[in-house]
Amino acid sequence: MADERNRFVRCISKNLLTILTVVGVFGGTAVGLLLRSISTNKWTSREIMYLAFPGELFLRMLKALIIPLLMSSVISAIGSLDLSLSKKIAFRSILYYASTTICAVVLGMLLVVAIRPGEGTVPWKPASEDDTGRVLTRHVLTQDTLLDLVRNFFPPNLIQACVGQSQTFLHEPSVYTLYKRGDEAILRSIVDNSSLDTGLKSAIFDSLSARDHWRRINDSLLKQLQTIKYNATHYGNRELEDIYPAELWRFEEKYESTTNVLGLVTFSIVFGIAMGQLGEKGKVLLDFFHALTEAMMIITSWVIWLSPMGVFFLVVAKVLEIASFADLVGRLGLYFMTVLLGLFIHGFITLSIIYFIVLRRLPFKIIGQLSQVLVTAFGTASSSATMPITIQTMDKMGLDPRVTRFVIPIGATINMDGTALYEAVAAIFIAQLNNINLGFGKTIAVCLTATAASIGAAGIPQAGLVTMVMVLDTVGLPADAVINIIAVDWLLDRFRTTINVMCDCLGARLVDLLSMGELGGMVVTNKDRLNAEPHELTEITKADQHS
Repeated sequence: MADERNRFVRCISKNLLTILTVVGVFGGTAVGLLLRSISTNKWTSREIMYLAFPGELFLRMLKALIIPLLMSSVISAIGSLDLSLSKKIAFRSILYYASTTICAVVLGMLLVVAIRPGEGTVPWKPASEDDTGRVLTRHVLTQDTLLDLVRNFFPPNLIQACVGQSQTFLHEPSVYTLYKRGDEAILRSIVDNSSLDTGLKSAIFDSLSARDHWRRINDSLLKQLQTIKYNATHYGNRELEDIYPAELWRFEEKYESTTNVLGLVTFSIVFGIAMGQLGEKGKVLLDFFHALTEAMMIITSWVIWLSPMGVFFLVVAKVLEIASFADLVGRLGLYFMTVLLGLFIHGFITLSIIYFIVLRRLPFKIIGQLSQVLVTAFGTASSSATMPITIQTMDKMGLDPRVTRFVIPIGATINMDGTALYEAVAAIFIAQLNNINLGFGKTIAVCLTATAASIGAAGIPQAGLVTMVMVLDTVGLPADAVINIIAVDWLLDRFRTTINVMCDCLGARLVDLLSMGELGGMVVTNKDRLNAEPHELTEITKADQHS
């Protein structure tokens, strides 16, 4: 009896943090529902902000670790390997991530085409422009988004890359620009559908017929031209890009206030390769990055104990933010279940099949050890914020730190299986809502664009909504159609982030096992053992056991 009690106590103490975090998720949901039910008035955004404040502090602490941990871990991992082995690990990682992302997109498209959740559903119409303003923040073209993705791989300034990433902004051409150019057909359509009185419209059309019309327009007509605003309802809700020719749009490169993770990872990989080529000359610098990584992991072990409290308050705030539970089970219920079914199949079946084909073993034992990581990913809805905890968990599971510190940051940056699946399903769902039958060509375009958009999605909460605009543009749908799915996006974001992180962890384990022979085959001298860092000594001991 005493032995059973001791085993129970050991089990609880070993998994205490995970248990508390799970309690935080369910407790936050229950408290949020309770606060909604006892309140006679709707909770204001300021009141919700007060409730979310402890959770916001937890997220800030995790995000503060991202840049130093990401750069130091990638540099130290690659610098510790010879170039040929780095190439093999990189190739295996990218091949795995590319395969899982493509499988996720294809699975999502098959499910949404088979289930057809958009048929018979009435699209939601915003009551005012303010309802869509928070979704459609800028005009965007697919080609600009793809070019921005490539630009962000090569940041011109590393300090700037820590606080901003490049985005192309389009500035709407004025009606007077069209008037000066003499684009009569477009101009007549816009003026004719404007609120100007008939006399003013006739005066504008009369001046337009003159050869040098733009010189002869009087000040009164000029002022009227400058007041004309684009109204989407007059043009069948077509995008501005369809009304104004592309060459009229003035484009400008700006830096959005978010970390350019792609650029930092690219630089860290190149820097790590260079340090590996330096040999003994670069050992002092390599030791610095090893020490920085270990210091970040110690800080992570402190911050992680705040996760139950942080997750609790984040979930409470999110439950109170929900506008209507009717959307979850009514109008968007079938769409919600389609995405959730796709994420479940991909996470527990597709990834398991890939893992089994490569390693001839099932991954469920590994998944069982990821409970703390997965619960944290669900609570924070951010794969980047979860990354420090992910690396710490992988180290405890005995993976080679040189593999973990390379594969996990790469995965948190480019591997967004859940996001890719969600964006494919969402784009086709919105097309079904609008009774648009996508042909084979457009379906393939959605597949490719969703894959590219998932790579460009930052590892931050609800980044998929931003890249969703790019996918909608591919099928010719207005960007403000995102409003149809935003009611459930906050919850789906947590599920897809959980799948993203699970895929990263399984990828790290798969690459570690495939590379074990090469890593264990490296010659280790007694001098290496004496000078080894704690994480390196762990790997040397593990290699000895396998030899």
